Amino acid sequence: MSNKKITDVDYTTSPVDAAGRKSNLSMFMVMLGFTFFSASMWVGQQLAAGLDWWGFVWALILGGIILAAYTGTLGWIGAESGLSLDMLARRSFGTKGSWLPSAMISFTQTGWFGVGLAMFAIPVAKELMGLEVTPDSMPWQGYLLVAIAGILMTASAYFGIKSLTIISYIAVPAVAILGTVAMIMAVRHGDAGLIEQFAKGSKDLGIIAGAGLVVGSFVSGGTATPNFTRFAKSGKVGLWITVVAFFIGNSLMFLFGAVSSIYVGGNDIFEVMLNLNLFYLAVLVLGLNIWTTNDNALYTAGLGLSNIFGLSKKTWVIISGIIGTVAAVWLYWNFCDWLNVLNCTLPPVGIILILHYFCNRGKEVKEPVVDWSAVIGVIAGAVVANLVHWGFASINGMVVAACCWGLGQLIFKRK
Repeated sequence: MSNKKITDVDYTTSPVDAAGRKSNLSMFMVMLGFTFFSASMWVGQQLAAGLDWWGFVWALILGGIILAAYTGTLGWIGAESGLSLDMLARRSFGTKGSWLPSAMISFTQTGWFGVGLAMFAIPVAKELMGLEVTPDSMPWQGYLLVAIAGILMTASAYFGIKSLTIISYIAVPAVAILGTVAMIMAVRHGDAGLIEQFAKGSKDLGIIAGAGLVVGSFVSGGTATPNFTRFAKSGKVGLWITVVAFFIGNSLMFLFGAVSSIYVGGNDIFEVMLNLNLFYLAVLVLGLNIWTTNDNALYTAGLGLSNIFGLSKKTWVIISGIIGTVAAVWLYWNFCDWLNVLNCTLPPVGIILILHYFCNRGKEVKEPVVDWSAVIGVIAGAVVANLVHWGFASINGMVVAACCWGLGQLIFKRK
């Protein structure tokens, strides 16, 4: 074993070897924690407002199948190849062409890291500390909470996959159990059953549109799946762990958000627990829920920036953590809409990685400097995903990207 593999436990620029592979349980915990994303609860609120109970269930199933197929395929590729998203991109986009997807995912994940910090600090400052927080004013105690959370979450990402695994082992059972108990308590304290409560309201959202929200909630983050499944034992393990984890994790987040909305008028299980007078447990669940996603986001940003600038992943985790922490409150109030726009740019990256991998599976692949068909495919796919308001935005972008890449490959082979 080389010194590089001994010192670089995160295999930043090389495939994960047999010694670096993790147990199935560890991988399941990491992937499940990855899906515990507080912003998904906001989607649950939207689904509850626009759909009745059975419409909600069918939207979860349809959207979940699409999301699981996309992330599961990337999970297979990551585990079978042992390569990160950025190393896969070097093969499909080129050594310098890969800077585009690396920059895109690093930018979005650093942004979501900052938003996540504020999603923890602002509710705690308002609800538990009694502070007045507005887009124009944030008391110093709120900034202190952001700083403390930023330091802790950056530290877990700095120490890599081992630290991410430990956090997931702690956070996943705690969030799942406490959140489910709080949800059940909310239903039992309500004046109507779950189906009856879901029936209230305008219900003007179709199942297809609801499924689109489900897919859009995590399809961008899901593009980074190879960064984690490359530590799985095999391609099949990476596939099934990803599919099961995404179904369970996303469904729980949507349920938490939906129940919060229809019973207490909020969009987060944090608010349900506050209404049940579970103050300290509410802070614990909110913090752990955000932590599991934030450390994965920062880890992904570190890998991407390392591919572009050549410094170590740990160095870029620290730099990204500082940027995300300093900008957290501003990002929360000003940048969520822009981040959602940028989210549409990542599925085209994922589909090109998938097509290139399976078209060249088992072959010796040379890394070009720039594969322009891949670069143009991502740009065209991102434009279509953001401008065409029909069907599923992410799928529209993937179809266009796939067509551009396929056409480019045919032209290139003829020359």
